[in-house]
Amino acid sequence: MTLANVKRRIAASARRRRPIVAVIGSGRSADACCSEVGRLVATLGFDLLTGGGRGVMEAVSRAFFETSPRSGLVIGVIPAEVHGLAQIEDRTATDVVYEPPQGYPNEWVEIAIYTHLPDSGEQGTLRSSRNHINVLSADAIVALPGREGTESEVWLAKQYGVPVIAYGDHQPGPPYGITHAKSIDEIREFLMKSRT
Repeated sequence: MTLANVKRRIAASARRRRPIVAVIGSGRSADACCSEVGRLVATLGFDLLTGGGRGVMEAVSRAFFETSPRSGLVIGVIPAEVHGLAQIEDRTATDVVYEPPQGYPNEWVEIAIYTHLPDSGEQGTLRSSRNHINVLSADAIVALPGREGTESEVWLAKQYGVPVIAYGDHQPGPPYGITHAKSIDEIREFLMKSRT
């Protein structure tokens, strides 16, 4: 069964499942189009999901959060190193240390989903990466410029069959040949199609 089929089956039985748009991109710098994407997602009534950190994640989350009125929430999926994880698994832990990276979650995250998953970047497709959660939780994904972590999320979206579109200044171009929207109106059209 495909992810799309699973979501359709769940949607048919769910009373009010909330649609989620993931916005992915650089954790280091924010693209100029972050604000308009965040505002758009908020005005369309979606919940926003990001990796909960800095850069694109923070800029989009802030724009979404500051949009009024809005019905959706800002969700951040937080990575972390867990020292003592092996002892948790074998139930011998006495001193566990949970360490999310500096700046996680950013101040605009309203619902933080804390994970034990440390990997990202070039390791973003490993089963120990939260990128799987980001992609699998989304009904649609907007990929803003980023690096290896963003590229791995685009790859996962293609594998899982989650609709994904690029926007912003991707150099040398959008990863894996995904559609590159030229305007915010194209993003709006893409997101509205994902609702049906």
